[in-house]
Amino acid sequence: MSETSFTPRVFSGIQPSGNLHLGNYLGALKRFVDWQDRDVESIFCMVDLHAITVWQDPADLKQSTRELCAGFIASGLDPEKSILINQSQVPEHAQLAWVFNCVARMGWMQRMTQFKDKAGKNAQNASLGLFAYPALMAADILTYHATHVPVGEDQKQHLELTRDIATKFNHDYGVDFFPITEPVIEGAATRVMSLRDGSKKMSKSDPSDASRINLTDDADTIAKKIRKAKTDPEALPSEAKGLEERPEARNLVNIYAAMNNQTVDQVLADVGGKQFSEFKPMLAELAVAKMSPITTEMARLMENQDEIDKILTRGSERARAITAPILRKTYEIMGMVPPVEV
Repeated sequence: MSETSFTPRVFSGIQPSGNLHLGNYLGALKRFVDWQDRDVESIFCMVDLHAITVWQDPADLKQSTRELCAGFIASGLDPEKSILINQSQVPEHAQLAWVFNCVARMGWMQRMTQFKDKAGKNAQNASLGLFAYPALMAADILTYHATHVPVGEDQKQHLELTRDIATKFNHDYGVDFFPITEPVIEGAATRVMSLRDGSKKMSKSDPSDASRINLTDDADTIAKKIRKAKTDPEALPSEAKGLEERPEARNLVNIYAAMNNQTVDQVLADVGGKQFSEFKPMLAELAVAKMSPITTEMARLMENQDEIDKILTRGSERARAITAPILRKTYEIMGMVPPVEV
């Protein structure tokens, strides 16, 4: 079976860790909506099993999962067009992850730079889950036979591991069962940086709230944060090459381009030569126009959390119609007794 015989299917996910921000929207949510609109079967996931690789307050995790689902829908994902799921409600993710723990090699896992970054000097006290979670990520993707995964640059290494796991499984068992998934890294703002430091990724963990635009920020707060965003004294260049040594300028232009569905060169053709005193109000106006409706819709959805729970339950039922047969066939290939159908 060649890769082209797999049904085109998109999978991606975000951790429900609270405080969704502009980086999540431009780097993930907006791109998810773009894929949905291409009429490709798509599954988008709140990856709570990944979240618990570090300790989570149970009440906060439950609330953050619902808030993330609200963010998905407010950003334009339609639960009827896309399958929206909470990872822990689809047990095949964890079951296939164990299989992949046995396929992946220790050397592969030890090369994963994100574990080194997250565990730091305290690696011996990090959870085993934090070390092994790239195998769970591979299972997230391959339990759907996903052919494409929209991700940010920071997840590219994990997608390469997913491809290695699929290749090794297929080779070890003499099958062409798992697709060799393609990472999709596209758009002007696949990595949105801090508004206070253009060398650092925008993050909810940054102690300065001014470093990010939260999806819950009101219009005045959004505009204020953009006005105060760090820049440099030079005018904007007329071509992208002029941004190479200007991280803060590059970040703001990237954000504008992504929100306005333009390339960086198209933006600079319009604003080249302008000072930031002229460009920032343009960016603030655009950001408020794009983000305020999302903020409003998220607030509305969070007032009806029972409806969010129903959407996730229905999503898990639709997801398991895909994942259960794939796990069953995986077990059969390996000579194990398939799970009892429920």
